Amino acid sequence: MNLAQRIHETAITYGSKPAIVFENTSYSFSDIDQEIRRYTFLLNELGIKSGDRIALQLDKCMDFIFIHLANLSIGGITLPLNSDYKTEEVEYFLTDSGSSLFVTDSKRRAIHQSMLKKTGIKTALIDAGSDNDSICLPDLLEKIDTNIDLRNYPTKDDDVAIICYTSGTTGRSKGAMITHRNLISNMLDLKNIWQWTDNDKLLHILPLFHVHGLFIALQGSLNAGSTTIMLERFEPLRVWKTLVQEKCTMLMGVPTIYQRLVNELEQLPGKPDLSAMRVFISGSAPLSVNLFARFEKLTGLRILERYGMTETGMNTSNLFDPAGRKPGSVGFPLPGVSLRVVDDKGVDVAPGEVGEVILKGDNVFKGYWQMPDKTKSSFVDGWFYSGDLGYQDPNDDMRVYLSGRAKELIITGGYNVYPKEIETVLETHPTVKECAVIGLPDEDFGERVTAVAALKNASEAADPKEMITFCRDKLAAYKCPKSIHFIDNLPRNAMGKIQKNQLVEMYK
Repeated sequence: MNLAQRIHETAITYGSKPAIVFENTSYSFSDIDQEIRRYTFLLNELGIKSGDRIALQLDKCMDFIFIHLANLSIGGITLPLNSDYKTEEVEYFLTDSGSSLFVTDSKRRAIHQSMLKKTGIKTALIDAGSDNDSICLPDLLEKIDTNIDLRNYPTKDDDVAIICYTSGTTGRSKGAMITHRNLISNMLDLKNIWQWTDNDKLLHILPLFHVHGLFIALQGSLNAGSTTIMLERFEPLRVWKTLVQEKCTMLMGVPTIYQRLVNELEQLPGKPDLSAMRVFISGSAPLSVNLFARFEKLTGLRILERYGMTETGMNTSNLFDPAGRKPGSVGFPLPGVSLRVVDDKGVDVAPGEVGEVILKGDNVFKGYWQMPDKTKSSFVDGWFYSGDLGYQDPNDDMRVYLSGRAKELIITGGYNVYPKEIETVLETHPTVKECAVIGLPDEDFGERVTAVAALKNASEAADPKEMITFCRDKLAAYKCPKSIHFIDNLPRNAMGKIQKNQLVEMYK
């Protein structure tokens, strides 16, 4: 089935019930269905057809939702792009994917203007300010006949619905191809294990370009027939107030969000009334045992931690019963997910021993866009090698714990960052000879991106702030180092490989 078709059928069932309340403006299920129909007509007018890619770089807004679901309705493929991506990054995603349309706003169009002219990609704006090089969507929407429905849902289960770009260890981002089957199977599993119903009211505080905010929170809520209270941006005090005022039952966040919520709650004169809340869910990065305990002490509620990744959606979840949620654990595999822990030869390790987590199931992605070799190397006998290290507790029904990453991935504030991408940028700085990027423990972000650089001229003074600004001109802000240290020579082993573990010990 097509994901958008499933949401259309849910909309028919729930009709006038509020589906999304975006910054105090309410949209019923029927309203959303009608808007998806209008945007489908619009995309057809722009020549978008089944299999075409549409890239979206937008702030959190309803247009994002309407365009995304309209695109899926006609068999298109959505590329959700981080709203913070810089021009060089966006150019790579647009050209690598062969996108037929880039949807953004006038502010970003101005920033990317030279690149867009060079690539010649068709650009559409969700606001005013169009010119001869771009299309104004509001003007086109005014002319649309809302009685015409062009949604034909032409896809098969294994057709690609979304391409999500992930950072690569070589510096080249990989486009993970997520199918309709992947999305729907995961959505159904989560609905069941989290006991998600049409009585729920979800407070949505995550970005829509992120797997967590789009796949899990938004699409899951629409599928369940529940109401989503959607805030444009995360503000800790406002979250606590909204949870109480709206009598919300669910909230999903990353550990950084929970850290800031706890910090805010500790400053409040009184405890908020959370009697309506069913579950707080955390993911996208490891939740510390300390933060789990602080949150429970302040609220009386236990966070439900789960484990997922871009390529697979959700893999595991702690039990819905609060007594079955353990700090430090990501729970048990979802019903449709098979999980093993293996050594470097692919042989299952003994229960309790650490190895690489490998996965199989309808949730596992199709492969990397136009990277057949990378796709082939990521799968062995149908099992996807996640790069995550973990173990299963033989004394607790094989409950899953994660203990690290086989790859150099840094997770900061719930976002994935690969050091090589930042190292490549820093080593273009005129004073830098070589550098290494590491993740250091951080109470707020989980890990903070930190660079250690050796200069071409060791006696030359260097300004860390200037180098961070240098990175910010070329990379999304979350990828940029929070701090830069200088060293005469980077530590290496006998084979010449940089010993990043030594750098971690030096600067943590």
